[in-house]
Amino acid sequence: MTTYRHHKAANGISGHHQPANRKTSSSSDEYSHKKEKREAPEWDRFLPVPKLSIERASVTVCLLALLCFWRSWDGEFLFDDSEAIVNNKDLLAETPVWELFQHDFWGKNLASKTSHKSYRPLTVLTFRLNHWFAGGLSQPWSFHAVNLLLHAAICVQLLHVFSVIFGGVRRDVSGERVFAAPRASFLAATLFAVHPVHTESVAGVVGRAELLCALFFFSAFLCYVRSCHEGTQDPQCCPESFSVRWLAASVVLCAASVLCKGQGITAIGVCSAYDILILCQLDPKVFLSKLLAAEKSLQFVKKQGLPVWVRSLLLRQLFLVATGAAIMTARWWVMGSTPPAFQPVDNPAAFSKDLSTRVLTHNYIYAINAWLLFFPWWLCFDWSMGCVPLLHSVGDPRVLAPVALWLGLLGLLTYCVVGLADNTKRVFTLGLAVLIVPFLPACNLFFTVGFVVAERVLYLPSAGFVLMVVAGLNVIQAFLVLVVFLNIIRCTVRSAEWGTEEALFTSGLRVCPLNAKVHYNIGKIRGDQGRTDVAIAAYRHALRLNPEYDQTMNNLANILKDRGELGEAELLLERAVQIRPEFAAAWMNLGIVQAQLKKPQSAEHSYWTAITHRRKYPDCYYNLGNLYLELKQHGDALNAWRNATLLKPQHTLAWTNMIVLLDNLGDLSKAEVVGKEAVKVLPNDPSIQFTLANVLGKASKYQVRRSAAMSSWSRDVSSMACRRPLLFAVTGDVRIHSWSSLPRRNKCLRDGRLVLVIFIARLLIDTDGVLYHRWGKYPEAERCYKRSIELDPTASTTQENLVKLQRTMNKNSSREHGHGKGRR
Repeated sequence: MTTYRHHKAANGISGHHQPANRKTSSSSDEYSHKKEKREAPEWDRFLPVPKLSIERASVTVCLLALLCFWRSWDGEFLFDDSEAIVNNKDLLAETPVWELFQHDFWGKNLASKTSHKSYRPLTVLTFRLNHWFAGGLSQPWSFHAVNLLLHAAICVQLLHVFSVIFGGVRRDVSGERVFAAPRASFLAATLFAVHPVHTESVAGVVGRAELLCALFFFSAFLCYVRSCHEGTQDPQCCPESFSVRWLAASVVLCAASVLCKGQGITAIGVCSAYDILILCQLDPKVFLSKLLAAEKSLQFVKKQGLPVWVRSLLLRQLFLVATGAAIMTARWWVMGSTPPAFQPVDNPAAFSKDLSTRVLTHNYIYAINAWLLFFPWWLCFDWSMGCVPLLHSVGDPRVLAPVALWLGLLGLLTYCVVGLADNTKRVFTLGLAVLIVPFLPACNLFFTVGFVVAERVLYLPSAGFVLMVVAGLNVIQAFLVLVVFLNIIRCTVRSAEWGTEEALFTSGLRVCPLNAKVHYNIGKIRGDQGRTDVAIAAYRHALRLNPEYDQTMNNLANILKDRGELGEAELLLERAVQIRPEFAAAWMNLGIVQAQLKKPQSAEHSYWTAITHRRKYPDCYYNLGNLYLELKQHGDALNAWRNATLLKPQHTLAWTNMIVLLDNLGDLSKAEVVGKEAVKVLPNDPSIQFTLANVLGKASKYQVRRSAAMSSWSRDVSSMACRRPLLFAVTGDVRIHSWSSLPRRNKCLRDGRLVLVIFIARLLIDTDGVLYHRWGKYPEAERCYKRSIELDPTASTTQENLVKLQRTMNKNSSREHGHGKGRR
């Protein structure tokens, strides 16, 4: 292995490298260097981990990363996944790809005042590719699998990053890169791979934003390292030149990281810190002394000029600053030059009017983030809404946490400034930079963020944390194996909690019982399960914790509405829209309640207010149409339902209501046109087929209806071999007395589709029977009912219809006989 040397100036900036053949000035030269070997840290040899090749280390770290979070691969779409993935139209093929670059992470237009301005188009693009590859959202495991693989790839990538930081860029006699500081690099990557605070980023699908951001972040760092070392004879020296190509690649990757998540812009700062601290080895203590002797330094510069390596360093720093400013300016422009708008419930401390409360609470939140890195067992999916009560005075005992944090940071900074200038100190200082710089966007200093504590934002800073841990391991080596083992257990347990919403929200209740959002989500789950009493109790508890939680009011009002408690439901919804006037869903639900309370004018006003705040609101137009129908404003009702189908062509209820109303108004030709239009959009919807059939029957077009229905329902049977028995069963071409009388050689008997064939056949025949019954064609109705019973003798509804039909036929027959006697 090549031996590298560096030298220290007698009166200059210490620790700078230069090639051995470089001419140096006298000992009084402020920028001269004394040569000194620079190797991997000596304590690397004593770390209690094996020395592995880069290939074996990569495989081991990859397997550890997958092992920790494997229980999340078959999880559901949870929490924020519902908005970012399940309900995000940007994932659908009909949405043009270029619109992804005009929308935020949740699919809203960036120009909308309700947008969170979270601009992550590359992340959404990967969701869209996932959606296309899986054929929809029926296979959440494919989304989780991508997250697992990304985390494993980042852990392998960090082996190279940590090798560069701990041991520098080294090459063997053949010019190949050497895996420097193998034990320290492997240990740091292992600690990163098994850190439980990463669970939210890996197990939650929306955490892919952090994963992609980190992947491009560290790729940008490695390209920057290559830019500085490209073409340098001695890669351990401060370079006098750099590769513009690799420097440009680094900036492009940084921009890609920003397009995955805004936190990626901090790659600029980390690259700058590496260049100054590790590559050029500028010692903070010496740098401060030069600032104090600025006059003497300026005289020297004027006399002899800046050395080449210093000019190269300044050029690189200037390039980083300029490109970083350009990326931030472009992102600000895309956001519409306006900051995101959040609610006080999202980040109560940021909205406090008292400055001391804001300062104390934010510093306490910093301490919580630091604690999660040291002791990641106290994890929760959401930390807002009372989970972290505000600190109003220095008398609060929780003030001790930020005091301890700042005392610790002060001690670390003191060591970084005045400590012995060696490789360990430089690595420790860079680790502190990697810890702090990526966390800056989340600290509420530059702009307000929409959360209190978010474990996912610690994904990047944790790389700096493990750097500092490994650099100081000569103190805590005895606890290393225990820490890794406990972290693996915690990752496994926590990733399982991210498997289902019920497990996730219940786990949050143990950590943050004062968080209203936790109780809200538990109420939502219980409501979906039909356990309305438990849901109501959870919602009421959430309102006790946060009396202005408008979403809870909306959900609770919906349950009360369904239970007939309209008065309280109306009060809750009125309070919700008073708190948040742009809450479109609450306005619509208020209109529904007011319509049931026979307040048509108030209901109409509520519906139109909802549409004002959300112009593309098909469900609101549908409910507005129902209101106009009750008011007998038939034209307005048809227009409202038409708007609903234009905004959402798959809106079955709106199509059905239009057809039925036109039928009742006697406009059969227009009803037929609307019905056929609906069938084109929803060819397999039975309610639309039935409604259209009724219209066609009244127009004496039964054969048209029958052939259309047969064509539609036969599409539900995927095998051509299954259509033949379906046609036999429906048309009666082959008499079927039981299910077993279908041809035994038919494929549908072998692959289990016979049940589907019989079901569709019965549905068609029953539909015919009901329509014939309604139209007064009793013999045809009787034939259909009897054929349906032949297919399934246990069909109780069909038997009841047949009894009613026969009773009606007997009455008509008796009446006809009676009239006949009278005529005689």
